[in-house]
Amino acid sequence: MPGLKGRLSTVVKSKISKQLDRAENPSETLDYAYQRQVENLQNVKKGITDIATAKKRLALQQQQLGEQGAKLDAQAREAMSAGREDLARAALERKQLTVQEAGSLDQQIAQLESDQEKLIESEKQLEAKTEQFRSKKEVIKAQYSAAEAQVQISEAATGVGDSMADVGMATQRALDKTETMKARAQAVDELQAAGTFEDLTALGPGQDDVDRQLDQLGAKSAVDDELDRIKAELQPGAPQAALPADDTGMADHAEPPPPAEGEGPPPG
Repeated sequence: MPGLKGRLSTVVKSKISKQLDRAENPSETLDYAYQRQVENLQNVKKGITDIATAKKRLALQQQQLGEQGAKLDAQAREAMSAGREDLARAALERKQLTVQEAGSLDQQIAQLESDQEKLIESEKQLEAKTEQFRSKKEVIKAQYSAAEAQVQISEAATGVGDSMADVGMATQRALDKTETMKARAQAVDELQAAGTFEDLTALGPGQDDVDRQLDQLGAKSAVDDELDRIKAELQPGAPQAALPADDTGMADHAEPPPPAEGEGPPPG
């Protein structure tokens, strides 16, 4: 399925690009780019040195060929003086080969000189660009550092940074937990006031809500009866109950009431 593979490749690349973007530090990237340019400049300088060395080596070979040609020319002259034309011819043939080889070295040396001049010109241009890039990267790094510091200060002042966002979320969670505990405490108080919870420490069978309501109703009825009795006793002209003897301590010694009309005095 080419379509699925293409989408999968795009998703993977986008994820990797996002992670790389987070990990990438502009200051480090600029320093690395400058280091690569310095390395390229050093490679150019090394190339110029290598060309100069090769040219010098060819020049030495050319000098040796020139000396060998002069020596062969002298040997040919000696052979002709000795009447050895054959030896003279052989020496001159070798001399011709050295001359041809020396001419080939001239072409190689000329090509090396041309390459060396090109590298020298490239070196000057690359060195100028490297110096410009060095100055520019320092400016960019300074601007980035200033912008980064400004962002950090602004985020700290406004509370929109990652760290402040974490603190804000933690604070919100604490507030949520606090509100939840307050609501739970209120709910427990209401249930306890309603008698929903049983006293686990009480002896005997537990009471449900109906039992508690019946007990409360019986207690209210008893209180109402006592209140009516007290009101009746306190009304004017109502007979008052005799106090118990123990309450006054004078019940046995109280004077008898006066006799009614038509009755004699009580016996002495």
